[in-house]
Amino acid sequence: MGVGSASIMLIFAVLCLTVFALISLSVAENDKMLVDTEAKLVTEYYFADELAERVLAEILAADVVPGEILGVSVDTRWDWDLTAEIAAFNCPISDVKDLSVRVAIGEDMAYSILEWKMVSTGEWIIDDSLNVWIGDDDTGFDALND
Repeated sequence: MGVGSASIMLIFAVLCLTVFALISLSVAENDKMLVDTEAKLVTEYYFADELAERVLAEILAADVVPGEILGVSVDTRWDWDLTAEIAAFNCPISDVKDLSVRVAIGEDMAYSILEWKMVSTGEWIIDDSLNVWIGDDDTGFDALND
């Protein structure tokens, strides 16, 4: 009788350890995918940052700001409040992210960075296909798309 219950306990322990090992493996694979995605985003950001630095250097070196520098479209306008020319351009990071840069360039070619940030360019699509409770009917649920 003692040998049978010990065998069952051993089998149960082995099964538990196997399940925990598989869960740990799954979590590790998910963490690796997350880290790889983050590393790719950081690398792409720094490539875009380098391109933005080059575009800014070209803008500061030019007497008149051209409409396109190194394949990047540059928009300029005069700002009367800052008494400076504002140069704005976007350097692509990925399909859905850009590095947005706005620089104020004074008459003595001194410049001030107004904006240097990562912005999302992907289209945001709201999913309203779920039935949610609005609280105004007897059944308790109403479709938002009705």
